[in-house]
Amino acid sequence: MDRKKLIVLLEVALMVALAVILDLITLFRMPFGGSVTLSMLPIIVIAYRRGVKAGVTTGFLFGLANLMFGPYVVHWVQAVLEYPVAFAAVGLAGIFAFQEKLSVKKKYLYLSAGIALAVFLRFTAHFTAGIIWFGEFAPEGTPVAVYSFLYNLSYLGPTFVLLLIVMILFARAGKRVLHPEA
Repeated sequence: MDRKKLIVLLEVALMVALAVILDLITLFRMPFGGSVTLSMLPIIVIAYRRGVKAGVTTGFLFGLANLMFGPYVVHWVQAVLEYPVAFAAVGLAGIFAFQEKLSVKKKYLYLSAGIALAVFLRFTAHFTAGIIWFGEFAPEGTPVAVYSFLYNLSYLGPTFVLLLIVMILFARAGKRVLHPEA
């Protein structure tokens, strides 16, 4: 195995471990359920540093790890959709990886687009699972789709804002966070 592949493999492993740790730290819980964490941050960072393949791999592995540590499973398809698939999709933020030579305005645009895509794809997985498997939790008279939409938006909306702030700070902090030397 060449040196660069080994470094990428090590970074993926470290980012999965960091995502697991960050998932254990709940920043705040939403009133109707769901919690805001920074668990998506390492997946997005590796997607920008090393590309889509590394990002999707990191997300998939984190989804499997998350599935092992206290999952809420009602059906095996729901488990696959809400854990490995939802988090693997977060790694697609790497589609918007950029060169460090871009203007600050374009960097922020690329960061916003990648994070928006990541959160949207994760939202879509959870929204779909909510409609199919969690409709009984909807208050009487509330359509299941509306309930699932509001429930998932209530914690993924603040997560999006938080991720965007942190990633912009990372982009401003220095080139090595999002652009590796090796």
